[in-house]
Amino acid sequence: MKRYSNCILCPRSCGVDRSTSTGACNSTDKCKIVRAALHYWEEPCISGENGSGTIFFAGCTLGCVFCQNYAISDGKSQYGVEVDVDRLVEIFFELEEKGANNINFVTPTHYMPHIKEAIKRAKAKDFSLPFIYNTSGYERVEMLRELDGLIDVYLPDMKYFDKELAFKYSKAIDYVTVVREAIKEMVRQVGKTIFDEKGMLQKGIIVRHMILPAHTKDSKNVIEYLYKNYGDDIYISIMNQYTPVKTDRMKRYPELGRSITDREYDKVIDYAVELGVENAYIQEGETCKESFIPSFEGEGCRKEKDRVDKNDRITEEII
Repeated sequence: MKRYSNCILCPRSCGVDRSTSTGACNSTDKCKIVRAALHYWEEPCISGENGSGTIFFAGCTLGCVFCQNYAISDGKSQYGVEVDVDRLVEIFFELEEKGANNINFVTPTHYMPHIKEAIKRAKAKDFSLPFIYNTSGYERVEMLRELDGLIDVYLPDMKYFDKELAFKYSKAIDYVTVVREAIKEMVRQVGKTIFDEKGMLQKGIIVRHMILPAHTKDSKNVIEYLYKNYGDDIYISIMNQYTPVKTDRMKRYPELGRSITDREYDKVIDYAVELGVENAYIQEGETCKESFIPSFEGEGCRKEKDRVDKNDRITEEII
């Protein structure tokens, strides 16, 4: 696709010709997915009892040092499968047949042209499940506008309020400015939240914020910003699931080497209550476990006839 040459899909605007090299997202112009399956660990209004039809994409435009999906965010997952637009459309219908509540694009930014075309083709075939854009929030407004009318639910992160933290942990000094404008555009497109009779989200926006250890002040600032600007027109998901990952680069950030404490989480939740936040999701229990990170072994990526036994995966792998 032409949009991948001189690529400016994300705010990095690396200008790389992804048909011949990898961009800042560590991805080429070949759409690569690592999992397409029912997922039960999203917010209740997204997963429900049947599960969310999640499609995990390899690579990432942000590359946070603490990324819990680091196994795939570098774009080099051994289980990644290249798919074209037609295969994406087939996956939509396969997930619908399995009972999915929605189609949930996880880390989709750098493959937006594939996703955009696949949604159009699916809608032409009367596909009716809501489409969810599950993103780091690091989005160019110009690219989001191309999705206007195609995406039903936006599920962005707002990771930081402090631009210095954004630079330290994500090498994105512009993250805070970018995510504010991105959320504004998302709200413009989808408006207030709409649920069906079963409580499943059909339209709207949930902004996620994952609290980092020792950074409750920044978390309070994020929640205050969102509530003062959008009130109860959006939902805020306040997450305690930060899981320290064991990578070489994490050794340079010892402050991130632990989970957040109950006291830290309670401080942020109490602050949200004091502000008057009502439309919010909170997490309870031990969510900071690696078991909450799904397996990225290519489930649901290949057509049935192309799937191989696990023992044959190395020789049959699609690169």
